[in-house]
Amino acid sequence: MAFKAVVLVGGPQKGTRFRPLSLQCPKPFFPIAGVPLVEHHIDLLSQLPGLSEILIIGFYNSNEFTEFIDRCQKVYRISIKYLQESQPLGTGGGLVHFRDVLLAGNPEAIFVFNVDVCGDLPVAKMCDRMKSLPESSVLLLTTEATREQSINFGSVVVDSEGKVLHYVNKPDTFVSTYISCGVYLFKTDVLKNLCGDSQTGSLWLEKDLFPQLASSEKLFTLHTNTWWSQTKTPAAVLYANRHYLRLYNKRYAARLCRGGADIIGDVFIDPSAKVDPSARIGPNVSIGPQAKIGKGVRIKESIILSGAVIHEHACVLHSVIGWRSEVGEWARIEGIPLAPNPNVPFAKLENKPLFLSDGRLTPSVTVVANDVSIAPETIILNCVVLPFKELTCSYKNQIIL
Repeated sequence: MAFKAVVLVGGPQKGTRFRPLSLQCPKPFFPIAGVPLVEHHIDLLSQLPGLSEILIIGFYNSNEFTEFIDRCQKVYRISIKYLQESQPLGTGGGLVHFRDVLLAGNPEAIFVFNVDVCGDLPVAKMCDRMKSLPESSVLLLTTEATREQSINFGSVVVDSEGKVLHYVNKPDTFVSTYISCGVYLFKTDVLKNLCGDSQTGSLWLEKDLFPQLASSEKLFTLHTNTWWSQTKTPAAVLYANRHYLRLYNKRYAARLCRGGADIIGDVFIDPSAKVDPSARIGPNVSIGPQAKIGKGVRIKESIILSGAVIHEHACVLHSVIGWRSEVGEWARIEGIPLAPNPNVPFAKLENKPLFLSDGRLTPSVTVVANDVSIAPETIILNCVVLPFKELTCSYKNQIIL
């Protein structure tokens, strides 16, 4: 099957729940397990036979993608283009606006990925499934959630053959425990007939197209119970980091660090980072370029971004330490670990609001933004720290503006 792929990345007005990390770095470029979020999709798609081109659609300035695309084209040896929308057009409006580019070369099918989904995505099986369904127009990748969580996603009712009987995006009441993963495979005939709003050009696949295709019996699914999640918040980033590191054991074992410090479990350390041999790192830690980790440091379930410095005997747990930030000697940076409830089948990570109903900060991972300085012997617990702050005392359960 000859096909192309589209990755929908949105723009700077989106992803506000990802702040303060997105204040410094566009969300698609945030490194998870040492690799930018959007590049995980490029890596996966580039391994499929028959893929001719990857198109990234969003309303970020095109200059922000130039260097990234040049590098990825060399690494993955595939054509990659960025197509800039003049305004937000929804999940389907960009497909309509750039239809001629998508259909150039006469591909048989087109993958569509939402950039903020992540997981062990069975894209090759989706291709095989599409070939076996001549009557289908679009194939959805689905997974299962709990009854309570399912209303936060696109809910899908299917028959025994995987044909979609009913599709509702984020329903008000329970419809089905089967949910859409935000990964689709389109036959090109569908794209030829898509139309956006006559005034704005916007189109939402989940609201405007999928219910219509379900009613005409042309929407089908491939169901998976492999790992899947969304990266809406910093807490979700640490959860995704843990699982991508686990996947490296199967696909990219050379990316995992096995020495140079006291390594526990799955750990990624950029070759340019400097880590003292006495530091204890892991499990589930990623350390970015030019970072410096001092003597006796303990890091667990965290991401240390490029240029960050963790001084001697500091402790970082369940936290994200931002670009060029500095953690003083004997300081302790700690967040609240978040994961799906292991005792509930099919539970998904919940993207909780920043504040509880009583106004208190929701217990979550600690996020230290870029260029922050944290004094020695301080404790930062369950906090969100905005850029360029100098912390000289301890804080707990606060947003530090």
